[in-house]
Amino acid sequence: MLAIERKNEILAKLRAEQRVLVSELSAHYGVTEETIRRDLDKLEKEGYATKTYGGAIWGNSTKADLSYTIRNKTNVEAKRAIALEAAAIIEDGDHIMLDDSSTSLYIAKQIKEKKNLTVITNSVEIIVELASVEGWTIMSTGGTLKPDSLALVGHQAQETLRNYHVDKAFISCKGADRSNGVTDSSESHSLNKQAMLRSARQTFLCLDGSKFDKTSFVKITDFPALAAVVTNRKPDAAWQSFFRELQIPCYSPVRDVG
Repeated sequence: MLAIERKNEILAKLRAEQRVLVSELSAHYGVTEETIRRDLDKLEKEGYATKTYGGAIWGNSTKADLSYTIRNKTNVEAKRAIALEAAAIIEDGDHIMLDDSSTSLYIAKQIKEKKNLTVITNSVEIIVELASVEGWTIMSTGGTLKPDSLALVGHQAQETLRNYHVDKAFISCKGADRSNGVTDSSESHSLNKQAMLRSARQTFLCLDGSKFDKTSFVKITDFPALAAVVTNRKPDAAWQSFFRELQIPCYSPVRDVG
């Protein structure tokens, strides 16, 4: 295995499990503990991890934009659960917007049996994923390509999104906090999501359970702007109470409609 492949696998494990141990990784990959420590050093310098005694924890996750190859391999079961919930919301004939998140990619995979959808997205991955679906209209925002995320960003993307009016938009985030609202690590991604919010009759926030009680760099929106929240597991009592207060439905495999 190449060093970069090992590092990416360790990063995916960190994201999924929140912590790793040097001794376990050394045994698993058949390399020295010093080699693993060097891998963790690199992940720490890149802002993905915080080294601890004997290992590392997932650190600065709200500040980092992971590459699309890593994002698509992390929290897969959570994303599939969210995609199933989101698919139930989308109806034949809907006009929808999907952001460039890996969660939206899983939604795209899940809705291919729907009829006569119009999908507007700034994700190159989603465009490719849906290219062969018959009877749909797939629209790209255009814009400047971010190679790490295969996302189209910038003025052109935002202007395209503002020019259309759709039934539903599905967006993700890096953090959700009751005081600080919905946040992301990148201003360019956040501006795209804000444009989707303004252009959609209903906007659904799709996030896995690890994003609750986290705050990232730039605000996307406050919660009252959302039609509903879609997640992979029922949030804790404080969040359920918060959503009930705001009359925001929260959809998960165990459904709480607020």
